[in-house]
Amino acid sequence: MATMWTPEMRHQRRWWTLVTLCLSLTVISIDNTILNVALPSIVESVGASQSQLQWIIDSYTIVFACLLLTMGALGDRWGRRTLLTVGLVVFATCSALAATAGSAPALILFRGLMGIGGAMIFPSTLSILTNTFEGPERAKAIGVWAGVSGLGVAIGPLAGGFLLDHFWWGSVFLINVPICAAAVVLGRFLVPPSKSSEQGHGLDPVGAVLSIAALVGILYGVIEVPDKGWSDPSVLTALVVGLGFLAGFLWWETHTEDPMLDVRLFRNPRFSAASATITLNYFALFGSTFLIVQYFQFVLGYSPLKAGMMTAPVAIGLMSASSVAHRFVRRFGTTRVVVAGLCTSATVLVLYGVEPLVSSVAGGMVIRAVFGFGMGLTVPPATESIMGALPKERAGVGSAVNDTTRQTGGALGVAVIGSVFAWRYQAGLGDMSGVPAGAADAACDSIGKALAAAQQLPAEQAARLVDLADTAYFGAMRAGVWLGALVLAATAWFAHRHLPSTAATPDDDLERRVAETELASVDDGIL
Repeated sequence: MATMWTPEMRHQRRWWTLVTLCLSLTVISIDNTILNVALPSIVESVGASQSQLQWIIDSYTIVFACLLLTMGALGDRWGRRTLLTVGLVVFATCSALAATAGSAPALILFRGLMGIGGAMIFPSTLSILTNTFEGPERAKAIGVWAGVSGLGVAIGPLAGGFLLDHFWWGSVFLINVPICAAAVVLGRFLVPPSKSSEQGHGLDPVGAVLSIAALVGILYGVIEVPDKGWSDPSVLTALVVGLGFLAGFLWWETHTEDPMLDVRLFRNPRFSAASATITLNYFALFGSTFLIVQYFQFVLGYSPLKAGMMTAPVAIGLMSASSVAHRFVRRFGTTRVVVAGLCTSATVLVLYGVEPLVSSVAGGMVIRAVFGFGMGLTVPPATESIMGALPKERAGVGSAVNDTTRQTGGALGVAVIGSVFAWRYQAGLGDMSGVPAGAADAACDSIGKALAAAQQLPAEQAARLVDLADTAYFGAMRAGVWLGALVLAATAWFAHRHLPSTAATPDDDLERRVAETELASVDDGIL
């Protein structure tokens, strides 16, 4: 029998609703981090190359990012709770399929399919939250939501390390199934139904296809540059085609009556600056995490569980700062808090390039906690800026834009920082005389294959190959994380210049502010 949700019941159960939404969100945040710990095991089991590792991460992220806006609009139109439930079922099913993949291409495919379910889940959680909480409670709830999003940074690597110490690599995907099942059951009783009261507007499948084609083309070109070079026809073709589709997407969105993303939203500096801040923050997070977890296992020789424990402080710092960020915003303003968080994270990424510090157990854990604290100061205020810039009726689109910035930034981070790393790693191997040609070729492909090849060599040659690979890896990782630090420093300057320092606007005053910032003229065809 369907539950009759009265206004009083919605209010009384609002915090239980938040618990259920956070559980649904956890499966996404866990999946983003648990896979990083499993990458060395995947290299060993299915023989994935460095570029395939990047695609295993990015195939999911690309589909996720490019469908978020469409799924946000679908949730507004057909029901946010319904979309959340369907997304959980799809995510669980495709996770089970990924666990059975016998090759890198198959795993890339199933990861992409998981992105469909993730794109349904993520915007649903934030749009339901926005329609459940009012006024000051909304900022507090968003802080909890952002903190739980960071919880996966700790749970994912720890759970992944434990599973990999006891089971095969596919177990890191099967963990999603019971979490999704629990979220579906709890959602049936604790999440109220909601959808937009505005009907009659169409969707934008053309925009969705154009955005996917643009991102795939651009990222393919960036990822393959280290192996094939800028002059390779496939790289040039991919980049040109990707940029062409991006131009087509922007043109289409400004001319269709029902745009997936109305670019006029970005006229609001609060909305546009906050979106850019989150995009580049996750660019640095995903890119640096992709490298440092492999550093723990390949170079330092940590077990998957220990590697997971070494990344846990990021989540501790993130959750600590997320829970109090709204208080700092009330006292110091959004701009100062966001800039302080970005500068903190940028400083830590510079320290990631100092080998004695990053390889130290105690010192490394401290700086990673500080990195998480910096993110926790940045993400909740920026998220509130995005959501507070739009009326409640457009919560699905607003949350989807917020989530798209995260995932797009993450995909670009893995692709760009990973490609800079791959280029520097190959150059850093230097003179490999005395190492058999086959082992040298394996070493150029990835450090995982270098270590596997070393096991087949005499002791002296093996020691030389391992030393060359370890040295090249850290030098390349330093280049990657310092690029991330430079991006965050530039983002801090941009936020200082363009992010308004006002707090979130109360709901009863939001329509007036929308008119003042020209958002009232934006066509509601987004829905």
